[in-house]
Amino acid sequence: MSRTPGPEPVPATPQPGAAESAAAPVRPEVGPQPATARDGAPVPGGGPRRRFVTGLVVLAVATLALDQATKAWALATLEEGVRRPLLGDLLGLQLLFNPGAALGIATGTTWLLTVVAITVVVVIVRVSRRLGSRGWTVALGLLLGGALGNLVDRMIREPGVARGHVVDFIAYADWFVGNVADIAIVVAAGMLMLLSLLGIRLDGSREGRGEDDGRQDGAAEGDGGAAGDGVGGASADVPGGARADG
Repeated sequence: MSRTPGPEPVPATPQPGAAESAAAPVRPEVGPQPATARDGAPVPGGGPRRRFVTGLVVLAVATLALDQATKAWALATLEEGVRRPLLGDLLGLQLLFNPGAALGIATGTTWLLTVVAITVVVVIVRVSRRLGSRGWTVALGLLLGGALGNLVDRMIREPGVARGHVVDFIAYADWFVGNVADIAIVVAAGMLMLLSLLGIRLDGSREGRGEDDGRQDGAAEGDGGAAGDGVGGASADVPGGARADG
């Protein structure tokens, strides 16, 4: 028996883009990543940055508390102008009320020193949002605590607001008499100088690193271009004058 010819099957018409969509790999969705600086440090507002700011505040508060506590002890224990030796003539305790800055500088311009101290506090608070270095955190925390310690004296002590005399009681030989706030300020100044000499920036990056990265990137791009040209030249011609066209 012969089969009755039936209608020929109609081939399926491929849909445009079907092959591309089938061949394209499915990429997992990736959520937004936290922005980072070129050196890998998180931008302001990140978790690590908040920890640096918290450390600065804690150190500043501790320095301020220690300064005011020791000044209260000196006022309650020591007699003004009477020296108590601790290490002979090298170190002693002597209560004084300083109307100026360290070493007796700027005596009679207490209001100006008050303005300077307020300015220092404001600047530190503003730049703290960019902190990314432990060294800078410690230095600025000590500087902020020391500035606030002497500023409190100028605001609340006699003879009046913004003109108060600072309580000093640590006598260094016959050179000058200071307090805990002065020690914190001097240590902070030394740390800031060292950090600057080492090229460590406020955000934790180092000076010159960005320029070195740029030069290395440019060199890598140049090597890649040279390699590409060499490969292209080798594949264009083969020995014997034959073309590598397949």
